[in-house]
Amino acid sequence: MSDLILFWHRRDLRISDNIGLAAARDRTQKVVGVFCLDPNILQRDDVAPARVTYMIGCLQSLQKRYTEAGSQLLIVNAEPQKGIPALATALNVSAVFWNLDVEPYAKERDRAVQKALQTAGIAFQNFWDQLLHRPDDIRTGAGDPYTVYTPFWRNWSSKPKAEPVDELAKAEGLTESEQKAVVKAGAIELPTAKDLGFVWDNALLLEPGEAAAQERLEAFCDRAIADYQEQRNFPFNPEGTSHLSAALKFGAIGVRTVWAKTAEAVEQTRSDEAQDGIRVWRQELAWREFYQHVMYFFPQLADGAYRKPFQNFPWDNNPEHFQAWCEGKTGYPIVDAAMRQLNELGWMHNRCRMIVASFLTKDLIIDWRWGEKYFMQKLFDGDLSANNGGWQWSASSGMDPKPLRIFNPASQTKKFDSEAEYIRQWLPELRSIDTEALVTGDILPLERDRCGYPAPIIDHNQQQKRFKAIYQQQKEK
Repeated sequence: MSDLILFWHRRDLRISDNIGLAAARDRTQKVVGVFCLDPNILQRDDVAPARVTYMIGCLQSLQKRYTEAGSQLLIVNAEPQKGIPALATALNVSAVFWNLDVEPYAKERDRAVQKALQTAGIAFQNFWDQLLHRPDDIRTGAGDPYTVYTPFWRNWSSKPKAEPVDELAKAEGLTESEQKAVVKAGAIELPTAKDLGFVWDNALLLEPGEAAAQERLEAFCDRAIADYQEQRNFPFNPEGTSHLSAALKFGAIGVRTVWAKTAEAVEQTRSDEAQDGIRVWRQELAWREFYQHVMYFFPQLADGAYRKPFQNFPWDNNPEHFQAWCEGKTGYPIVDAAMRQLNELGWMHNRCRMIVASFLTKDLIIDWRWGEKYFMQKLFDGDLSANNGGWQWSASSGMDPKPLRIFNPASQTKKFDSEAEYIRQWLPELRSIDTEALVTGDILPLERDRCGYPAPIIDHNQQQKRFKAIYQQQKEK
């Protein structure tokens, strides 16, 4: 009888190109998966219904994939430090394997599970899977973690990237008696998102699961990646970006698979413009990894600012202004269009994420953590490292050598939505307004009244002067 390894899935909801799962299969044919519906995560107040819906869809897909490979994926609804050891004990497993994570809670949770397994006398092993390079492998010449992206990119991009690993195949599942044992130990049927209290009735930007992620990657690398440098900043062009962020967050696709596909694209093109597009998209993968490394080495970022002037910043924190921002009713068309997109799709174009984040922090002078949390409450691709990194970059509180970036809504619109197509898409009440007025934001009061669109809640020029003055005072302190 084969040794049984229990593979604990977390942010790797796939059986292909999964380092820990492949290592388990190398050791034994009998590999069974488990996913823990962790109340410590699901009961937080920053969980997006769209994100849970996508995750449950990925788990449905993963269960089918396990069945095709000859095994099964178990579901447990419990705190991991209780649910995982209970299942492992009931099955008398030889070991529990899993892939590591960078987030503060994940590291704390893993330590608790390891301790419980050790107490129960159960072996465990873990691996790095969600990164192309482990945090300890990318350091400065002095051996320190990087705190600036550009030198990080130079080091990170110079290192060879691992190839994808084999997918799970010809595995062996549980016997009938073992299946009865896991039910007694707490294994349940996979619930729906609604069963868990999360209602998302709108469509998802990306269908859940491995197959959909792979299909999206193929389509993007076949066409759009070549134009990525030119098209990525235009929010009205839905095909200008990859839409793979949720798949990468939940590991519906392996990052080595993604990198290998970009290498194929490099081989297949001779155009300098296309090569530039591929390079710029690879830089986005590096940004993702930079923020993950930073979160790993500086876990305090999850709770507060990196830069000292922002650690006790006197934010205005006007609740009415914040509510107007959340609802897309600030009177600034590009900001409101972006927030309406977020509320309806559970996703926002990256250029617009920067615009609305700058507006919240530099114009409304509201704590970036309010915006960071609201994004996590809405985004189907919400990821602590990327979301926190992006918000701290926009707020000037994070790891950015140019600390005072302030986005002007009008100039951003002129550059990236010059025909106001994006604005008209998400603010249909303004479709009849002249394009120049939509781009500049100079809509006459009578026209605003006629359309039921609010007047600007603040003056951008005045507020950016205020912000700069407050920042200077904080710096001098």
